[in-house]
Amino acid sequence: MGTIEQTRLIVTELPGPKSRALAARRKAAVSAAVSVGMEVYIERAEGAILVDVDGNHLIDLGSGIAVASVGHADPRVVAAVTEQVARFTHTCFMVTPYPGYVELCEKLAELTPGTHEKRSALFNSGAEAVENAVKIARAHTGRTAVIAFDHAYHGRTNLTMALTAKVMPYKAGFGPFAPEVYRVPMAYPYRWPTGAENCAEEAFAEFVSRVHVQVGEENVAAVLVEPIQGEGGFIVPAPGFLSRVAQWCTDNGIVFIADEIQTGFCRTGDWFACESEGVVPDLITTAKALGGGLPIAAVTGRAEMMDAPVVGGLGGTYGGNPVSCAAALAAIETMTEGGLVDRARRIGAEVEHRLGDLASRYPQIGDIRGRGAMMAIEIVRPDGSKAPDPVLTKAVLAGCARRGVVALGCGTYGNVIRLLPPLVIEFSLLDEALDILAESLAEATA
Repeated sequence: MGTIEQTRLIVTELPGPKSRALAARRKAAVSAAVSVGMEVYIERAEGAILVDVDGNHLIDLGSGIAVASVGHADPRVVAAVTEQVARFTHTCFMVTPYPGYVELCEKLAELTPGTHEKRSALFNSGAEAVENAVKIARAHTGRTAVIAFDHAYHGRTNLTMALTAKVMPYKAGFGPFAPEVYRVPMAYPYRWPTGAENCAEEAFAEFVSRVHVQVGEENVAAVLVEPIQGEGGFIVPAPGFLSRVAQWCTDNGIVFIADEIQTGFCRTGDWFACESEGVVPDLITTAKALGGGLPIAAVTGRAEMMDAPVVGGLGGTYGGNPVSCAAALAAIETMTEGGLVDRARRIGAEVEHRLGDLASRYPQIGDIRGRGAMMAIEIVRPDGSKAPDPVLTKAVLAGCARRGVVALGCGTYGNVIRLLPPLVIEFSLLDEALDILAESLAEATA
């Protein structure tokens, strides 16, 4: 691939002495409110390997939270960014525009679900994309209410904190939040009270009832949903739920927004997760993997909706930065030329098989879920109660970290281990990382 061998190599304890020294400097210089999952400091990365300042080579199963889907230092992205930096780094698209912004919007129109006429607007982060999608929906409908779901995560700005379900740590002490946001239950098969087989139908009926009684359909501008919930625990809605909600939105003149910030761009074995059920969103928000490691986000949607805000109503100084646009176009080329949709499916099949074997031996694995290269296990107490076990979850993640595997936790109850490897990871490396996950689980449950 390049200069960094795709092999795990541990030469010091983790974290090593140089990382510990940097951790002390971080404590003195960086706000304590900015958390760090693993105190190893990275100086180089390539493919699915992170190299820390002590020379340790770590296997990355997090991809910087689904950002480095094309791998770290993807050659196309590096070349495109290098060339663009040498040309110019900024003019502000709203002042003097440039081709890359237009080219990326054209590509988004081509790739996102549906054959209708589309437009896009580019931003800096996923939270910005979500916030602007809500603005667009309100401008188009003339309505104000927005429906969000239990276990949702949509960002850390004021409006997106209101849309996010979990208080700790995302909302604690930061209110009051933006008004006219209403929350409804998610079709969460593993925890649905009457069983997974009833989840889609009953959750949809509850959704319709609550909106009708508490909000009124005529007041709703948008329904916002992650096709697979990310921070909330990789919850895959019961089959048929999303398509029912999307059709209900169409029937009631409501904008259906798919938040594909974590699920988008090949991650789930489709270009976008909503394609699994044939759902065509009115608006779709993207970020993370879009930029191949550089910050960029987008709202893409039906032309009449995207054109609804007043001229000048959308934008931002850095939105669609030319370097980030170049990176995004290169990342999309790597996804296409590298067959990363198929590769995500192959990764998913391997991970699901390995996790299934673990679940057969450990009753602490209550659920295996996800799609493609977005898989997770939910850790519970082994007494049949489904009670979340965040303590065991943290212990397993700590065991992975000590052995040189970067894995991430998530979930409303802090009891989910999520696997988000770069889509270019070598299968031998993936298998080794899964072996280490198994070792860490065995150690933590001994």
